[in-house]
Amino acid sequence: MSIKLRNGIFLAPFHPVDEDPTLCFQRDLELIEHLDRLGYEEAWVGEHHSAGFEIISSPELFIAAAAERTKRIKLGTGVVSLPYHHPLTVANRMIQLDHQTRGRVMFGVGPGLLPSDAFAMGIDPATQRDRMVESIEVILKLFAGERVTQKSDWFTMVDATCQLRPYSLPHPEVCVASSVTPSGGKLAGRHGFGMLCVAATQAGGYDALGINWKIANDTAAEHGRKMEPERLRLVGPVHIAETREEAFRNVEFGFRKWQDYFAGISPVAGRENAGGQTPEDLVKEGVIVVGTPDDAIAQIRRLQAKQGEFGCFLQLAHNWADFDATKKSYDLWQRHVTPAINGANVARETAYNWARDNRDRFVNAAMGAAMQTIQKHHEEEARKAGANTKAAE
Repeated sequence: MSIKLRNGIFLAPFHPVDEDPTLCFQRDLELIEHLDRLGYEEAWVGEHHSAGFEIISSPELFIAAAAERTKRIKLGTGVVSLPYHHPLTVANRMIQLDHQTRGRVMFGVGPGLLPSDAFAMGIDPATQRDRMVESIEVILKLFAGERVTQKSDWFTMVDATCQLRPYSLPHPEVCVASSVTPSGGKLAGRHGFGMLCVAATQAGGYDALGINWKIANDTAAEHGRKMEPERLRLVGPVHIAETREEAFRNVEFGFRKWQDYFAGISPVAGRENAGGQTPEDLVKEGVIVVGTPDDAIAQIRRLQAKQGEFGCFLQLAHNWADFDATKKSYDLWQRHVTPAINGANVARETAYNWARDNRDRFVNAAMGAAMQTIQKHHEEEARKAGANTKAAE
């Protein structure tokens, strides 16, 4: 593989309803700080407004706080549900974040995932994907400094423009959510956006990977563009420990609550098969990883074999394990999975094997050199002793 695989997380977040929400927010911020110290490159933060489990309603607010606590990690909206917002306010918020983060913000967009969000706002789910497309096309004009006058059935703009220009040129990276339907691939291909495949390891999402990527590439070609694999991001659930037994013990902490949420509240985006199965079942099907760094490496190789090259793997932040075990999982990934995937130790392994394979030659030469030094020392001492004896006579 010629593309260096970046690593990151997709933070919905998922928090059971029996935990203190204030502490949940604090823990999510602490997690981003931890990942920044470890050298993770991306963190995407979701937007949800109902159902009580995914409690960040404004990824922009969260990102603003996380940016002040971190130094290098890039922070993305995962995603702004465009049909829920007026395009001008979205554009202004992202430009402000672009400045506040000095270009570390990424702009993930989507139609909105939770049906309950749309119903709570009186939005017909059948309109969401078309509205997403309508909104992002206006936002691109605003990013470019244009004045927009446009009236639709859900927003009105009259001579509207942004009072700031983006910090990033020409604007923050735009990435569109893609799960099972082809709408994300079509939009990405038309505008050259990145793709955020939020259900890459789920049954429906995994099967749609190649299809949606082909749709994106075909659409891009029709518009004189070329899709960049570096901007393709795949999302999948992972928890690893030093042994498989330890990993499975760890996920007893919270896996069932996470699974019950998807089974009872949100059986969408290719996750409809998450309920009613054991972690062992889902591991066998390749839907999740619970195991060791070697098991995580095998999952990446599986995705690469299916998809070809892609730019970033985002671990789905799920809180299956307690916070200490969760942080350890991310640490093990960075220590063992990332270097294995990217060949970071190839030169070291070559050097190690060369030294080992030539050990006898090197050791014999070193021992010979040592014996020569000792012999030379004895000869010098003997000459000194002889000279002293002659002088005494």
